[in-house]
Amino acid sequence: MTTLVVRNSEIDGSAAVPGDKSISHRALMLGAAAEGTTTIRNLGPGDDVSSTIACLEAYGVAVRRTGTEAEIRSGGIRSWNAPSRALDCGNSGTTLRILTGFAAHHTFGTTLDGDASLRRRPMDRLVAPLGALGARVQTTAGRPPVLVEGGGLSGADVQLAIASAQVKSATIFAALGASGTTSVTEPSASRDHTERMLNALGAQITRDGLRVVVEPFDPPAFEIDVPGDPSSAAFLVAAGILAGRVHLEGVCLNPTRIEFLVSLARMGASVRWETDDDNMGEPVGTIDVERSGLTGIGIEGPLVPAVLDELPLIAVLATQASGTTTVAGATELRAKETDRIAAMVTALRQLGAEVEELPDGFIVTGPTPLIGTKVSAEGDHRIAMALAVAGLAAQGETLVEGYEAAAVSWPAFEQVLATLGGEVELR
Repeated sequence: MTTLVVRNSEIDGSAAVPGDKSISHRALMLGAAAEGTTTIRNLGPGDDVSSTIACLEAYGVAVRRTGTEAEIRSGGIRSWNAPSRALDCGNSGTTLRILTGFAAHHTFGTTLDGDASLRRRPMDRLVAPLGALGARVQTTAGRPPVLVEGGGLSGADVQLAIASAQVKSATIFAALGASGTTSVTEPSASRDHTERMLNALGAQITRDGLRVVVEPFDPPAFEIDVPGDPSSAAFLVAAGILAGRVHLEGVCLNPTRIEFLVSLARMGASVRWETDDDNMGEPVGTIDVERSGLTGIGIEGPLVPAVLDELPLIAVLATQASGTTTVAGATELRAKETDRIAAMVTALRQLGAEVEELPDGFIVTGPTPLIGTKVSAEGDHRIAMALAVAGLAAQGETLVEGYEAAAVSWPAFEQVLATLGGEVELR
């Protein structure tokens, strides 16, 4: 087990963030489904992206990865071979859920599995949407391993029970190989990276409110420079608000990914963002942030899905905000790599914060001084990095046990903090 020691310190400077994880997954899968050679630059560096590559290789797709660049050579989705064993998705729920959409193209069965953490995460939400197109999805008591058998898919009108970009993407990817038109309607808007990337490749994807209409499509080979991950950028943004100043460039500013920045502005933070480029339909730009006084806010209802990954950071920032910050309707946090509600409430209380746990969220009353102590990442990459950020503002030393979990999405996060002036040390 690795422990990250974080001391109260100031940060100041510019930094780059890794390639967006969500876009990296989708680019890899679409490249593997395309006939020809696809080149992906600035690929996300984490273990989750490596899991996707390993699964595609198990299908017989040739993937050559050099650092943050990958070259994919494929004969197209119809050339994929039946895997000789269950696909190991590691800790990546995105890999497992989205890849079921391409698995549904094939008459041979694909079993998708993962580590102990992934085996606790819900997968039954895939059954009805893919089943509506004609695929058979069988879970293990609603969780992995998941068996997918497909082929002969037909377009359908699909209603999603929850707003999930992963389930929506799985359904869209399956619909690419279906006969006829498919529509996917979600209860509230989720990330639209799949739709943007497919449209940039020439697919017929149209949106009418919460309804996405998909026509069959064979993706062509392509090249892409993956923009910086806004979910990773969020940790440096929060660090800047608590401990100094940060400038970030080349960050994906997709409207479905900036609710965290909007929420910070509502809290009174000094945060600015500006789009200056477009990359395969994704707006890309800069973020500037500096130490700010904060005021508590409420986050609930349709705002929750748009900021779900950043809610651990909202909890950290709320400890230094005047008044009360309430997050409700975020039950999905309990079904991530760990129970993120319980993990953050426990850790922040250990650091001296005033936090109340709710069944579907939390209430933080601030500001309260944080005092460094020993806390646990609970095997979750976002908890590990959120607690590292909290450590910058805490007096004394904060010891984040199990920090190796950060490698799932950003293996070099602590090095970037150190470059900016943060006093951090691995033990």
